[in-house]
Amino acid sequence: QVQLVESGGGLVQTGGSLRLSCAAPTNIFSISTMGWYRQAPGKQRELVASMSTSGRTLYADSVKGRFTISRDNAKNTVDLQMNSLKFEDTAVYYCTAQRWFSGKPMTWGQGTQVTVSS
Repeated sequence: QVQLVESGGGLVQTGGSLRLSCAAPTNIFSISTMGWYRQAPGKQRELVASMSTSGRTLYADSVKGRFTISRDNAKNTVDLQMNSLKFEDTAVYYCTAQRWFSGKPMTWGQGTQVTVSS
């Protein structure tokens, strides 16, 4: 079973920053678009950001200019740098892997909680 292991969640004040990291098995990471989704209480899960193997990125409008996704191909990790955090960014954040940039995730991490206090 493929495992995506997330780290870096926590509690931060409005305007603060957090960095999430996700480690993936080499055979999955090297061929997958990696991404981050989130799910807030009472809301549907939504895409936050994704990055293809070639570096193409996609961001939700709500996080553009504040969040940055990056990949480290040597470490098989994908990070999400979150700056200028808002209360509405509070959610469980999931690392994902998918075969095609325009496709849907095939694999999900267990999630890490991000709480932004107002």
